[in-house]
Amino acid sequence: MKYLHTMIRVSDPEATIRFFELLGLKELSRMESEKGRFTLIFLAAPGDEEAQVELTHNWDEAGYGEGRNFGHLAYEVDDVYATCQRLLDG
Repeated sequence: MKYLHTMIRVSDPEATIRFFELLGLKELSRMESEKGRFTLIFLAAPGDEEAQVELTHNWDEAGYGEGRNFGHLAYEVDDVYATCQRLLDG
């Protein structure tokens, strides 16, 4: 299993990027979807580009409250079906 990124939803991408830059992270890539009306921005610490933070900006959101800005942790596995079965078998 390999850690890929942690996704958080943001209301102000540029302010959020400035915060992460203060921590030393740098923007690696950005993808905008006109159809989906969202922007994905990936950041990482120099020298540790495999451990990323994904900022998701949903263009039409009206504000996040009560912890709704956390999205997901992303991991890569060799066999997603076997991993799901192992989790189900608990």
